[in-house]
Amino acid sequence: MRNLLRLAALASLATAAFAAEPIKIGQYGAFTGKDADFGLAARKGVLLAVEEANAAGGVLGRPIELVVEDNQSKQGESATIAKKFVSRDKVVAVLGANMSNHSLEAAPVFQTAKVPMIAITSTAPRVTEIGDYIFRVCFIDPFQGTALAKFASDTLHLKRVAILTSVNNAYSVGLSKNFREQITKLGGTVVAEQRHNEGDKDFRAQLTAIKAAGAEGILHSGNYTEGALICKQARALGFTGPIFGGDAWEGPEFVAIGGAAVEGTYYSTHASAESEHPAMRAFVSRYQKRWGEVPNATTTLGYEAAILLFDAMKRAGTTDNKPLRDAIAATKNFPGATGGITIDEKRNASKPATIVVVKDGKAKFLESVQP
Repeated sequence: MRNLLRLAALASLATAAFAAEPIKIGQYGAFTGKDADFGLAARKGVLLAVEEANAAGGVLGRPIELVVEDNQSKQGESATIAKKFVSRDKVVAVLGANMSNHSLEAAPVFQTAKVPMIAITSTAPRVTEIGDYIFRVCFIDPFQGTALAKFASDTLHLKRVAILTSVNNAYSVGLSKNFREQITKLGGTVVAEQRHNEGDKDFRAQLTAIKAAGAEGILHSGNYTEGALICKQARALGFTGPIFGGDAWEGPEFVAIGGAAVEGTYYSTHASAESEHPAMRAFVSRYQKRWGEVPNATTTLGYEAAILLFDAMKRAGTTDNKPLRDAIAATKNFPGATGGITIDEKRNASKPATIVVVKDGKAKFLESVQP
């Protein structure tokens, strides 16, 4: 985290080479704490986009200055950060957050101040429903729920499924609801629904009930920390069926925590570095040169959120709030790293979902589900 913040500071110092006043944008997210995998991954994508923009002469002839704040994975911190961005830093736009709970805290502040916010991986529908200055570059849970249900039915051929939900996580509750509705429409039966709280570590009672109900597969709709432990405990209890999750399973700690137990599990996500799309191949090459590693989906969306914002500034010809908001809303077939991005009438991104399988400790592309 210190290294990433230092890089942000150096990127800001590099703006001194420009005569023009810098354009201040904010990024907030979980850079420490239990959700840090998401924030740090997105951070690298945003930093690459800022560095590339400034190396190319900035935006509207002005350098981009990035103001970064860490919500430490804590509830309540994102709203405080949002107020600082608006009142003290005077940012013209904001990138973040990753977790839906964090975006739901901050978005009302930005909506009231009329500062455009582009959420990176916040998939809960309520995020953009907060107002017309709130956008996202990821798909939303109703589509993700549909994609997972279709995968469970058509690819895994499951008829009897169980759902395990993190009840104090808006993302998890929404994804479970959407999956339940869609799997039922496809002829499946939800034979068990169990719940847990964010941060729980023992899921054996829930998993025992799920196994007793005769479930053939399990959807866990929560985050990777709990998801990995659920996989370990389910396998220890003798459950041998498929276990799968949503994009909140994305992150290296999922495999680090779950070990052999997460081999053969599946999750939906926003992008795969294995994609043969020319834009993705080019992005992966630049990212590897910069960071020495392969980008994950969260990193890719962080990069896309930033370059989409810069493109909207150019199309607006200004950083004033209303024209900039209108330019983001008018985005059609923007050539991001994952292909064309269109912002729909509800300010959500229309794009396909990717299903990956964990194999040899790595997420491997399996299939793509169109919107």
